[in-house]
Amino acid sequence: MRIFLLLLALASPLNPACAGERGDPRSMETLLVESMLAVSGSKLDAALNEVDSLLRINPKFKLAQLIRGDLLLARTRPLSTLGNVPDAEERMEDFRDEARVRLQRFNEQHPAALAPKYLWQLSEQQRHAIVVDTSKSTLYLYENADGQPRYVADYYISTGKKGTEKISEGDQKTPLGVYFVSASLPRSKLTDFYGSGAYPLSYPNEWDRRQGRDGHGIWLHGTPSDTYSRPPRASNGCVVLSNEDLESLGKALQVGVTPVIITSQMGWSGEQDQAERAALLSEIEQWRADWASLDTDTYLKHYAQTFSSGGMDFSAWARQKKQVNAGKSWIKVGISGISVFAYPTQPGLVVVSFDQDYASSNLSNRMKKRQYWMKRDSRWQIVYEGAA
Repeated sequence: MRIFLLLLALASPLNPACAGERGDPRSMETLLVESMLAVSGSKLDAALNEVDSLLRINPKFKLAQLIRGDLLLARTRPLSTLGNVPDAEERMEDFRDEARVRLQRFNEQHPAALAPKYLWQLSEQQRHAIVVDTSKSTLYLYENADGQPRYVADYYISTGKKGTEKISEGDQKTPLGVYFVSASLPRSKLTDFYGSGAYPLSYPNEWDRRQGRDGHGIWLHGTPSDTYSRPPRASNGCVVLSNEDLESLGKALQVGVTPVIITSQMGWSGEQDQAERAALLSEIEQWRADWASLDTDTYLKHYAQTFSSGGMDFSAWARQKKQVNAGKSWIKVGISGISVFAYPTQPGLVVVSFDQDYASSNLSNRMKKRQYWMKRDSRWQIVYEGAA
């Protein structure tokens, strides 16, 4: 049973405190790893009992089926690798990758006292937020605790076959960035391939399009009815969960509201992030006040020379604002429900969304607005602005 010893060695030292309750999202991994622990102690009967318990809960767990087959085969001869199946090496490597990832997830306790560095501020409308760490094949769910994220659960996921940083249609990569749940598709409107449902994401976002990235159809979705889970890299770019986990996660998702930040490496918030957040919020308030003051030149200083929106560059935007403001005698601007998310792939870039209440001497309106602010030369400026 050398392969199990190898897998155990590839993971961090096993931590029994990580086992959790059998009903939590890690319960399948708990039973799987407990069987491997039994193997490492040469307790093959105990290992088989653990795998059988797992398969009674979910007989569609193909990795567990494979391990059970190996355990039965081990009674007759030594095993040199996980999945002693001839002419199926590529498929076996997928199973080995899943085993390694699940071992690593089992061992890593989530630092509940820490918050992801990307979730600077949640609006009161956003009951939950999601961060996907593709390097660990893990989706983290957080709840909104007075604007700050609080850990709820995490789930094993599968992502793009060709990795991350999606660039073009059909490249089988998962995008990295700040997105929002844009729709909810029930099982009845989907083929069996997508499992119990799907939640399309807002890829490509404004920053993606600015960087020349294209494609579409990046979803959170489930697995076919005959499959419990897929290998860590098995999708065409989507984020795939087991059907049970998707149904659990779906209770927290709000269409058009829930943020989904996809990163290649989870980072945790520190004092510097808090200082940057405070400085940015102060700059946003100054932008609001300068707009309301009708001092258009001062207002425009909040926009970067590289600004673009709706086909307009900074020069066109400045001309339009000066023309519009020249016809007004007063302006009032109110903003509320501010959310702020740091971009995972671009240092110094944040995505800001809020409800805007605008009134002037000749126009009044309300809208949801989205801005991208970038810090350059120690100064925050807007590089994109538009309707959310």
